Amino acid sequence: MIPTIDTWSYPLRLMTAFFLVVLSIGFFTGIRFVSETDSTSPEGLVEHYNGNEQDKDVMVMKFKKSAQEMLTIVHTHILSMSMLFFLTGFLLAQTAIHQRLKLFLIIEPFISILLTFGGLYLIWFGIEWFRYVVIFSGIAMTLAYSAAVIIILKHLRLFKS
Repeated sequence: MIPTIDTWSYPLRLMTAFFLVVLSIGFFTGIRFVSETDSTSPEGLVEHYNGNEQDKDVMVMKFKKSAQEMLTIVHTHILSMSMLFFLTGFLLAQTAIHQRLKLFLIIEPFISILLTFGGLYLIWFGIEWFRYVVIFSGIAMTLAYSAAVIIILKHLRLFKS
């Protein structure tokens, strides 16, 4: 059995904290990018992937993503975010929090990865009502990630109280 993270050596706990901080900067930079593309609203999300070239009065013309672009987006995000959530889930598993909360925060991001990025593909394919599922699952993924990181950092006990 792996010991809980609060019993790890100080250098290992410090490295874990720095890893989580840098990882979070990358994660939230991605969230910032989403807001820059107007993909935070249901209409903006559909427009980002399906284009708006039929609307002649738009400020910025957007074109429907190609199949290759969509496969690249879905492929890279599912692979990279799976690794991100595997690592944070592993760290979270080494904390002494309630078992049900721990399991929820470990499993939920994987479900949200499939719903969010599979949903983007479905939106592109023409199932536009799935935009609401994508937005909800993206929010759930972000909240679960944030909660997991806060819990892990707290349990690292870098600063003795």
